[in-house]
Parts: sequence; structure tokens; C-alpha cells
Amino acid sequence: MKLSPSKPGFKMSPQGGLTSSPGGTVTQATNKSTGVTLDTPTGEITMNGASLAADTTVSFTLTNNQISSEDYVLVQHVSAGTAASYICTGLAGSGSATINVHNATGTVTAANVVY
Repeated sequence: MKLSPSKPGFKMSPQGGLTSSPGGTVTQATNKSTGVTLDTPTGEITMNGASLAADTTVSFTLTNNQISSEDYVLVQHVSAGTAASYICTGLAGSGSATINVHNATGTVTAANVVY
């Protein structure tokens, strides 16, 4: 599922079901390890276009006032770069998450987009 700011995304409700939620967008500045701030329940992060070597992981902080340390942060690569070349994970903290993007193929230079 592709989430965009013009259409609602989905998040888990406290009761365990899915609820509609607005999305947002942010573009990473400087390099692929530069932190970003996005205070919406769902959203799109356009990563910096710097090179990412093969078999390398880059991490950055997503600051978000809606994330708690008990949340699950789901991240997936959706555009730019080669499909199925990246392993994306998120680890929630209180008010932020650490996003990890691993390049499982050859060196790429692309402004990857992750949700």
C-alpha cells in the first residue's frame, strides 16, 4: 500500500483495529544519516540523494511527537533506486524512531523514498 499526504494512511487503534490517519512528507537534507521531523501518524520520507555503498546500512532519527516506545514503526522502500534492494526497519523510542536502511545490492545514488 502506498501512503501519500493527499490520501489517508492507516494506523492501529488502541482497540487493535485499523483507523484512517492523515499523512505528511519530509525531505532529508545534507546526507542519508541526517535526522528528520514529521509529526503525523503516517508519512513519506524522501531520503537525501547521497551514495550508499553495497552491503551498507545507514541510520537516521525520525523525530515524531506521536511515537511512543511501545509502538511498532513499519518502514518500507517505495520509490527511487532499485525495487527489492533495500531492507528497511524502524525502532520506536519516546518521541522518535531510529530508521535503518540497508542496501542489499550494488552501490546506488538515489533519493530513496520510504514510508
